[in-house]
Amino acid sequence: MKNLFSSIATAALLFTTSCGKSSPASPVVDPPVVLPTVSFTAKDANAAFYTFNSYFYSKTDKLYYATTEKKDIGAIWTQAVYWDLVMDIYKRTSDQEQLAMINDIYQGGYNRYDHFDWTNKTVWFIYDDMMWWIISLARANQITGNADYLAHAIAGFHHVWDNSYDAANGGMWWDFNHTGKNSCINFPTVIAAMTLYNITKDKAYLDKAKSIYSWGVTNLYDNTTGRVADNNVNGNKGWSDYTYNLGTFIGAAVMLYKATGEQSYLDNAKLAADYTQKTMSDKDGILPAEGDWNEQGVLKAIFGHYIMTLITDAGQQQYLPWIRKNINTAWGNRDATRGITYRNYKIPCPSGIVQSYEASSAVEMMQVCPPEK
Repeated sequence: MKNLFSSIATAALLFTTSCGKSSPASPVVDPPVVLPTVSFTAKDANAAFYTFNSYFYSKTDKLYYATTEKKDIGAIWTQAVYWDLVMDIYKRTSDQEQLAMINDIYQGGYNRYDHFDWTNKTVWFIYDDMMWWIISLARANQITGNADYLAHAIAGFHHVWDNSYDAANGGMWWDFNHTGKNSCINFPTVIAAMTLYNITKDKAYLDKAKSIYSWGVTNLYDNTTGRVADNNVNGNKGWSDYTYNLGTFIGAAVMLYKATGEQSYLDNAKLAADYTQKTMSDKDGILPAEGDWNEQGVLKAIFGHYIMTLITDAGQQQYLPWIRKNINTAWGNRDATRGITYRNYKIPCPSGIVQSYEASSAVEMMQVCPPEK
């Protein structure tokens, strides 16, 4: 997934961006205009979700398109992020239509991805793509109680663990060839393990989560700044900043903090949040655009989900105005005709072809972040 390597074949040679795939050309962006300041409401959050679905959801495939052209289904790992979006609006509204959609997207994934056969190396070609789905399958079980979802999540987790975990040196390999250990597999592994621990109460999952998190703090984190590296190759940290890496690091730490009460987890999560706010964001606190016509447009959707766990689950309300400001900026710059939001919150959404990736993050944040009263 994402942009760490341009392909599996060149994985050992190219370490220029985050773990995923990019397209060669970017669309023309309309010139900036001044739009009125907004303060989003719960009604706006509903509208954003239904607009996103109207432009990107395939009722036939029960998955999401890559662009407003509705020609191709989006990348495999981003479908799990969109599934989380549907789960998050259902948790906010308890709307039965959204509950039905949770089950529909499971069926769409089941049909398209070989019935979640984790051993299929044509469908699954990188470990973190699996882990995003494993997390979402476990969450779907928590919401619906469907035992099949949990069975797939457990089978997937153990498959990835058995093939990705480095028993000799610790940490999770990103790719099948074991060329690097990336944040995009290590911290989601902690989240998956903790989600399964919360469901099953099997302490083995908690032990695995602690082990991987500890390795990640040593090998993918700067405990003086809160910065999270994108990758670690042969002991060398790749210091590229991506919001989803900060997000999953925060989410992993919050889950461990809630399970253990150990203050160090919360301290690390706050330091990472501070780094994202004060260093990665601009002078006004607006998060980076990310995703110049590639899948990285979805990264802030992941960050938004997990920064809200720090705010709500760990009681760190000091970050709430910052997230609301980002949402309001993005919502104020939505396409005035279509209502679609954009990856670059600071400019109006382009009027042409838009990717689901780049349209998703503000929509996700609106589902998990409460509006200002």
